[in-house]
Amino acid sequence: MTETVLAAIVLLGASVQWLTGMGFALVAVPALVLLLGPADGVVLANCAAGAISVVGLAGGWRRVRPAAMVPLCLAAACTVPAGAWMTRQLPRPVLLLVMGALVTAAVLLVMRGARVPALRGGRGAVTAGALGGFMNAAAGVGGPPVSLYALNAGWTVREFVPNAQFYGVAVNAFSLAANGTPRLSGAQWALVAAAMAVGALIGNTVAARISEHRARHLVLVLALAGGGTAMTKGLWGMWLSR
Repeated sequence: MTETVLAAIVLLGASVQWLTGMGFALVAVPALVLLLGPADGVVLANCAAGAISVVGLAGGWRRVRPAAMVPLCLAAACTVPAGAWMTRQLPRPVLLLVMGALVTAAVLLVMRGARVPALRGGRGAVTAGALGGFMNAAAGVGGPPVSLYALNAGWTVREFVPNAQFYGVAVNAFSLAANGTPRLSGAQWALVAAAMAVGALIGNTVAARISEHRARHLVLVLALAGGGTAMTKGLWGMWLSR
């Protein structure tokens, strides 16, 4: 049963990632954390999101902007250890609450399309990278600060996607170095790989039949529901442990 649910979560996350260029972690992390626990759930999301970013970057690396991405990635490398430390220190119910809150806050900011002066220019790149690195190691969701940076920089979707993929490769590599790899059996790894492949096929197929705006809205709604569920589970666990 666990393997079936695991495959379904990864398939959904991979589908929306290939459909919209974002969303694997936002959609999958709350469910993976509830299924596998905070530590393994986060690092599995790091593995999967990093692998998808590597594949996606293969065709768009020429459009990466080093002037923006180098400070973003260096800042992320500095804050990833803090996020990994927090994951190891907090009790499971508190971690669920924190992760759910981070996902929910990130989704709400992206949905609002917040304009933040602190996320502009070189200083904005460092701020977004630092926030993304901490959030990625702690909760598996490092993309929203970079999305907000791109929004404030006025990037188009075509400009954003390869740069986000480049950042995804770097920040997930840093997070895996800090957190380690998930404790999965060989059969579970095979299921994850198969689900990612099928998700890529589904996402690319559906992308031709649904508008980008509608697809992104669906991803954010799913992520908001997942974040709320994780927060509820965390609060319930804290109440039971009193």
